Amino acid sequence: MIKANLDRRWLPLYEALASDVRLRILELLAVQPMNIKELAAALGLSSAILTMHAKKLEKGGLIETKLVRRGGGTHKICSLAAGHVEITIPQALEPKREYHEVSIPVGHYTSFEVHPTCGLATSEHMIGQFDDPRYFMEPERMHAQILWFGKGYVEYRIPNYVLQGQALEEIEISVEIGSEYPGVRVDWPSDIHFYLNDTLLGVWTSPGDSGEGRGRLTPSWFSVNQYGWLKVIRVTDHGTFIDGQRLSDVSLVDIVMTRNDWLLRLAVPEGAKHVGGLTIYGEGFGNYNQSIVFRTYRSLGR
Repeated sequence: MIKANLDRRWLPLYEALASDVRLRILELLAVQPMNIKELAAALGLSSAILTMHAKKLEKGGLIETKLVRRGGGTHKICSLAAGHVEITIPQALEPKREYHEVSIPVGHYTSFEVHPTCGLATSEHMIGQFDDPRYFMEPERMHAQILWFGKGYVEYRIPNYVLQGQALEEIEISVEIGSEYPGVRVDWPSDIHFYLNDTLLGVWTSPGDSGEGRGRLTPSWFSVNQYGWLKVIRVTDHGTFIDGQRLSDVSLVDIVMTRNDWLLRLAVPEGAKHVGGLTIYGEGFGNYNQSIVFRTYRSLGR
């Protein structure tokens, strides 16, 4: 097989294909190898003209020729050198985009309302005690790398680095999350709500609280919430999407921007259909070694 592209070095191949006579030669050689005289006779051409076409096909890598002794004479035998030609046409490149990324540690929430079962921990130890919301105000919570609650919310304030006059094209939020069950339970759905600047982006139903086995990064001493699902939420001019699937019709124009910051809320309201709690996994827990990642995109040159 010949794999070609639009590089100029492939011009001999394209020139070799740009002839009805040469295409007919390829059809004859696909049946069996033939010498120049036989090809010329089959096509009603002189041997000199046929030789010229054969040279172009050989230069293009489509046929090969060799001298063979046969019937007391020497003959130039032509045969196919390739059974297929694959041409790759360059795809239109996506325009490059600038983005600003902020990585928010799980414990850097600025407001919360949580109800048991609940708790938070660093990679080394629990912060306070299980199921006591008071420890969500503990100063050490700034070092938390995992938190969980049965219902309620946590909010994060994120600096807004989009300058006045810049064209915002997309907001991307990436976070590993799951339900919260007292222990581990695969079948424990929870309707997790995502808000940005007090606008509901949509609701994703987590199927459960972890599953079989341990989280790849979860410390050995930690026996409850093991891992979640990495969810990527994108807010665009055409709506809000989660992992590429439409989550809602909320678009960028629906988000009321403030000059200095964004307000991100993750919640499981008491009135949700599935009140199965929320676990947020940060660095050192779960299967993805990241905090909450918030990106704002704009096109270059805008």
